Amino acid sequence: MPTIAIAPCRQMADYVESIRRAGAAVAELTHADTPEDVVRRVDGVLLTGGGDIDPALYGAEPHPSFEAAEPGRDAFDIALVKAAVAANLPVLAICRGMQVLNVAFGGDLVQDIPTEVNGALHHDVREPRFAIAHEVWLSPTSTLFTLMKDDLEDGESCPVNSRHHQAVRHVGAGLEVVGTAPDGVIEAVERPGARFCLAVQWHPENFWRTGEFRPLFEGFVEAARAARA
Repeated sequence: MPTIAIAPCRQMADYVESIRRAGAAVAELTHADTPEDVVRRVDGVLLTGGGDIDPALYGAEPHPSFEAAEPGRDAFDIALVKAAVAANLPVLAICRGMQVLNVAFGGDLVQDIPTEVNGALHHDVREPRFAIAHEVWLSPTSTLFTLMKDDLEDGESCPVNSRHHQAVRHVGAGLEVVGTAPDGVIEAVERPGARFCLAVQWHPENFWRTGEFRPLFEGFVEAARAARA
């Protein structure tokens, strides 16, 4: 059975359950872990949601809406994803995790969607956690499309929940946009050529009870199983 390392966050339960139901063991990390050691003992890395990344890390001043993540988390998450990508470990990045992946490879962020994106949809629907906020259009050549194709509406779109006020602006080196919301906000990126490196801006882990995004987690775990082999 493969083991997936889950980056520390305040609400771990849904991430843990999603990974276990997809067939993997879980290693819940703390900031005391060393990313280089982590990638030597696990088969995949899951980056989780949370607070905003310090905009100084991508050369910007903080927007008035900035809400910092836990102390030390930016440095840990960035080091973890860089180590995982360097080792060609499967990576699944969710919400803040997608932003971490992007910043780690030189990209930057829209700091506040409501004030920076003209005609923006409502991307910050906090309750209920599994409420559908909008659809995401997927690239038909993407891994994400392949995993979700049996559940897409009209063969191209995926209804998602949404709980973020920031988003990818300029895409980091080696990443490719594979999903967008109708307002143009980037909702998914992949790293072509990697064993598995996929990031989504919504929270698929909240749907573990009903299984809408189980294929995404199963694809991630299967890639981790292949890496272990």
